[in-house]
Amino acid sequence: MNTSEFILDKIAPIFNKQGYIGTSLSDITNATGLTKGAIYCNFSNKEDLALKAFQYNVNIAIIPLFKLVATKEGAINKLHTITNYHRTYYDLVKDRGGCPMLRVSIDTKFVNPLLFKAAEKLSQKFITGLTDILSEGISNNEIQPDTDVTKYAQLILSMIEGSSLLSFTHNDETYITNAMDFIDDMIIKSITE
Repeated sequence: MNTSEFILDKIAPIFNKQGYIGTSLSDITNATGLTKGAIYCNFSNKEDLALKAFQYNVNIAIIPLFKLVATKEGAINKLHTITNYHRTYYDLVKDRGGCPMLRVSIDTKFVNPLLFKAAEKLSQKFITGLTDILSEGISNNEIQPDTDVTKYAQLILSMIEGSSLLSFTHNDETYITNAMDFIDDMIIKSITE
């Protein structure tokens, strides 16, 4: 592991828990045991470090889902893969401060446009992926042809992110599992029957 990876490994959960503004240089140096010079020898500034920490957290929490979905065949199977992944999501990210996309979106909207843009881009990638899955389902006669794919993609992501927020707010993963059950039982059923 090189120095940059070491720093990100130590700092990414802190940025995710404390936010961009809430993470100080002393938090960074205390967590890594490195000097300010050593930190900024590897990253151009705090914004660069925060952006790379966000990507590091995304690589742990969200990219595995994208890769898993890419291995599946059929729209309904892909949608169930997404809900099943999220049933274990709370345990995956609880010690890292929660969902990185949600955390960064809320934390940086008005204070760090570059970092907010990265979270917004990831959210759009998620919406596009869901829209593509639903469109594929229509093409393959798995999903009703009159389904509004954009609306359902937005609903699914909203339930995922909203349930994640509430699970971490209340320290209770049932918000996520109940939302995933609702997506499976109500949303998917309504577009396939």
